[in-house]
Amino acid sequence: MHTSTKLLRLVTIIAACTQFVTAQAADKPLPDEEAFTFITWSKEKAEGYRGTFTVPENRQREDSRDITLHYVRFPATANPDGPPIVYLAGGPGGSGISAVNYRYGMFMALRQFGDVIALDQRGTGKSNDLPECQSKETVPPLKPVSDSDYIAYHRRALRECLSFWRAQGVDLAGYNTEENARDLQALRRHLGAEKIALWGTSYGSHLALAALKQMPNNIDRVVLSSVEGLDQTIKLPTRTDTYFQRLQAAVDQQPTAKAAYPDIDALVRRVHRKLEQNPVRIQIPQRDGHMAETLLRRRDMQLVASGLITDPKSAAGLLKIYRDLDRGESPTLDAVPRRYYPDEFLHPGSPITLYPMPTAMDIASGISDERRARVAREAGTALLKDFLNFSYFYDGMAPELDLGDDFRNRPHGNVPLLLLSGTLDGRTYLESQREAVADLENVTAITVENAGHNLFMASSEIQDVIDQFMQGRPIRKKVIRIELPNMAPAG
Repeated sequence: MHTSTKLLRLVTIIAACTQFVTAQAADKPLPDEEAFTFITWSKEKAEGYRGTFTVPENRQREDSRDITLHYVRFPATANPDGPPIVYLAGGPGGSGISAVNYRYGMFMALRQFGDVIALDQRGTGKSNDLPECQSKETVPPLKPVSDSDYIAYHRRALRECLSFWRAQGVDLAGYNTEENARDLQALRRHLGAEKIALWGTSYGSHLALAALKQMPNNIDRVVLSSVEGLDQTIKLPTRTDTYFQRLQAAVDQQPTAKAAYPDIDALVRRVHRKLEQNPVRIQIPQRDGHMAETLLRRRDMQLVASGLITDPKSAAGLLKIYRDLDRGESPTLDAVPRRYYPDEFLHPGSPITLYPMPTAMDIASGISDERRARVAREAGTALLKDFLNFSYFYDGMAPELDLGDDFRNRPHGNVPLLLLSGTLDGRTYLESQREAVADLENVTAITVENAGHNLFMASSEIQDVIDQFMQGRPIRKKVIRIELPNMAPAG
């Protein structure tokens, strides 16, 4: 062996040992942290630290109470000097700590670049000390209810819940994305880091974009999927129609599925007309074993569709439901996991229940006048009307919570940002995602063909691209193609 080769290997070994020792030295608790073993739902284990930090509930008030935010920190395995990577869950209302259970592989993979933090945002998971509100309003499950009456039920429920939360001492003005972004700055200081990296999806991307406006000099880089722009809390109805066109193109790739669904647009409109004229009585199994009866109305189907178009697999189940109804058969609701359905649909006859954090967050992000007018214009002929984001119907009810158009303006800057967008994402759309980051100067956009809203774990190639981005390497492959699930109806 040549002397130079021996020297190179020796240097490599010394560097590796030094890196390991440094990582071990950095692997110790910070203030307000304790060591523990995270055990996932599937019994995978990782050593980490549970931590907390305290922030004002509402920084605009000198007399604001303090709230405690919780997180889990998985120490870096290779680069302890890398900026901590903070995961921002979607929703709003999702728990970042719970997300470790279903994104465990990604949490562990990213540890090579720095500590990885699973944060429970204010009002979520372990950081939630707020009471839910069970209103006195109940939508009759077996009577015809017009759209206007249905919306009126919900507006009365919100009005009641706003009063309830005020009486409970909840300062809803503290539950908005700007305060959430300020919490990230507080977390950065708590971690003792000059910069942090952000990793988020859906509402988590909304929060990341707000943070880019507030603290650009303290953000190293950002990895986002399924981006929701700062003026995109309410989605455009015609963009949903364009999604259905992409869904049709995907279905057409599979001969059996194409034969079953030759014209999805016509199928959906036909079923909606039938349900408008004659709602269908269906039974929905409850957790205690009994069956709850309800009328499936056109509006109910549009609300259900708004959830089931999230990902291709759930969209396949949705198409089967439409096909069953079109053929006069009872819909097969259990073909899609319950998490995709609206809670109110799953529990007919139950009081309308609202949760403070997601309710206040959506109201605060609000909608601009221009977008409001556009949604109203488009809703009349769109497949799902204006039901994709229900906070649209709360518009104007709590103007004191609205963050205003300055908040909704797009961020600028040159922080490196990786954007991953699925072509079959039925919640945040390709066109909208690109618009949301249009004023940022250093965006690498990756299209993931046949992926939906929850795309992070859809392909190992996605992790490869994220690794390249975190290493600062150029990314040449801008399109990742994953296999389309079987879209044909079962049986």
